[in-house]
Amino acid sequence: MHKTILQPAGWAAPRGYVNGIAARGTVVSIAGQIGWNAHCEFESDDFVAQARQALANVRAVLAEAGGGPEHIVRMTWYVTDRSEYLGAGKALGAAYREFMTDAGGTVHYPAMTAVQVVALMEARAKLEIETTAVVPIAM
Repeated sequence: MHKTILQPAGWAAPRGYVNGIAARGTVVSIAGQIGWNAHCEFESDDFVAQARQALANVRAVLAEAGGGPEHIVRMTWYVTDRSEYLGAGKALGAAYREFMTDAGGTVHYPAMTAVQVVALMEARAKLEIETTAVVPIAM
């Protein structure tokens, strides 16, 4: 896959994401993933634990298309509590880096948006992560 980070000259570098990415390949749209397991069961009500599970779910769906974290170009995080999201800081960052690191040890940062919402469809869900990836076209 050809991927170019889009960073306008003179702009401050963002932390934990990029401003934009241009990529070529097969577009993979991953539905919003929440913090439940493969059996649609929540194992925790902890925000970071749910984030970790949601990220694992994203990786599992993306793997079905032959992709990995290096192919993710966009993420939208929907959180039910802005304060909980901001307060999770270091632990959330550690979970993010764990799931966004490729086999070579490089952490990948896509273009990202995070918004607070009133509620999600699953009452126990504290966040939902929607993802777009671009996976190289097999030759």
